[in-house]
Amino acid sequence: MKIYKIIGLMSGTSLDGLDLAYCHIWKEKNTWKFNIKATKTVSYTSEMESKLKNSILLSASDLLEFHNSYGTWLGQQTKDFINEKKLIVDYIASHGHTTHHQPKKGFTFQIGSGQHIANETEIEVISDFRTNDVALDGQGAPLVPIGDLLFFNDYDFCLNLGGISNISFDINDKRIAYDIGLANMALNYITKKINLAYDNGGQLAKKGTLNKPMLNALNDLEFYKLPFPKSIGYEWFINKVVPIIDNTNDTTENLLHTTIHHITDKIAEQVLKNTSNEQSNLLITGGGALNTFLINTLQDKLGKKVNIIIPSKKIIDFKEALIFALMGVLRIKKQTNVLCSVTGAKRNSSSGVIYISS
Repeated sequence: MKIYKIIGLMSGTSLDGLDLAYCHIWKEKNTWKFNIKATKTVSYTSEMESKLKNSILLSASDLLEFHNSYGTWLGQQTKDFINEKKLIVDYIASHGHTTHHQPKKGFTFQIGSGQHIANETEIEVISDFRTNDVALDGQGAPLVPIGDLLFFNDYDFCLNLGGISNISFDINDKRIAYDIGLANMALNYITKKINLAYDNGGQLAKKGTLNKPMLNALNDLEFYKLPFPKSIGYEWFINKVVPIIDNTNDTTENLLHTTIHHITDKIAEQVLKNTSNEQSNLLITGGGALNTFLINTLQDKLGKKVNIIIPSKKIIDFKEALIFALMGVLRIKKQTNVLCSVTGAKRNSSSGVIYISS
């Protein structure tokens, strides 16, 4: 029984930092198993956060230069992590950081050059997990459902509350997943107007009241009317959501309160319409799982039919990094790691580009 010793790297749209998870992954009696042995989150400096946030505005040459320098930075952080924890590592699997995601136009781009990570660490790297699926006419997202299927299949629904919300579940023995809509990206955008990184536990949101015109404007966004498979990126947030927030003259508490009601309206709608008559369980991970007001509001809207499960903080914080580690292992083994039932691609694929240190 081979144990793959691999580090998963994840940087999400909420821009809280770089997550590193050192995992042991193995297959036992046709079932994939994991153990997260060590973790670390590297917070972004305000300069790095600003550069990542605004990278969509860079010229092609500046973006490619940043792609390479960010890859070197990822490699340095990974090397520091390995040295600090004295790790023995076979592979590194890096999601990178999404700057452009427009599958309808046939492209997606995650910066953080895999070759530069490999050269910096002298370890084989698997990265660029989305491009192949988009080339196969898929959405290139969400990718985490392969991990939901192989690691967390005991739950009826797996919900991730990162910068955006996405959900994964089975219909007729096929894994289905799609982006539901907003999550921390909108909440953090609002708090940053008052120089606050995030609303801890939803304490500010809890004090607010509902702004119905804002709620209606958010709920009426065209994206919510589209069938799955579907996905969104930062461009959609900037073009469609930011104008609604900026044009709403209200307190921070009310903006947060209303946004949480919008987020939970859309999640509850998707969960309830796909719930059988029996009791269902919903696993929630990502930073939003720590927002007590959001979780309580969602549970109220779901009622007794759906039981929310919040796992250990390690799983909440590092599930995505863990699953990209799994995707790296599957790519090395040339096994399916992106599901066409999720993305709408022509076929399943074993996606990711493998880089070897020169």
